[in-house]
Amino acid sequence: MALLDIIGPVMVGPSSSHTAGAAKLGRLARRAWNGEVNKVDIFLRGSFASTYWGHGTDKALIGGLLGFMPDDEKIRDALEIARQRGLEYRFFAESIDGAHPNSVRFVIYKEDKAMELVGASLGGGVIELQEIDGFSISLSGDLAAIITFHRDQPGVVAAVAGVMAEKGLNIATMRLHRQGRGGKAAMVIEIDGELKESTKDEILNSHSALMRVIFIPSPESDVR
Repeated sequence: MALLDIIGPVMVGPSSSHTAGAAKLGRLARRAWNGEVNKVDIFLRGSFASTYWGHGTDKALIGGLLGFMPDDEKIRDALEIARQRGLEYRFFAESIDGAHPNSVRFVIYKEDKAMELVGASLGGGVIELQEIDGFSISLSGDLAAIITFHRDQPGVVAAVAGVMAEKGLNIATMRLHRQGRGGKAAMVIEIDGELKESTKDEILNSHSALMRVIFIPSPESDVR
């Protein structure tokens, strides 16, 4: 048994699932958005929706979206800080069959751009990003990551891996997700180090089946 399993994560708040995990989910959503979050709708599910006021889940989620770490004292004042910084937010409750009991859906907006993310707090401060824009994936958020959306065709994995090898990027983990043979697919690659914007473009252009590439920076890259 790991020490973290006994004493829990370093955090502000009473619950590793509802507070520390929530803050990490907010930060992961911010990292996936890859910039300042100015407007967001937050849909709470399960026990997140029923007990968030007692555990400070709302403050933790907003604090994470602001870039605060789970142990940052500013989380206690995250709602007021968000207003001061011009972050528009709304909370809703929703009931989804089969959803994890500690889960949340973010819808982040900016002018004509939007991104929807679903994540869950699994306990002990461990989280999982489960969906991006309706596509099921699995990502812990512990490392920087590249997510490709593409048509399920031969050669995509080799093309992406080839660009990464050329740039000296080391692959830590790789997972493939597809909706059906020859249909839409996604590849989630966790990497050591960071990715330049030009490399992201090279990956996108490395195979005709690639439609979109998202880069998620490492957790240490955006500490506020």
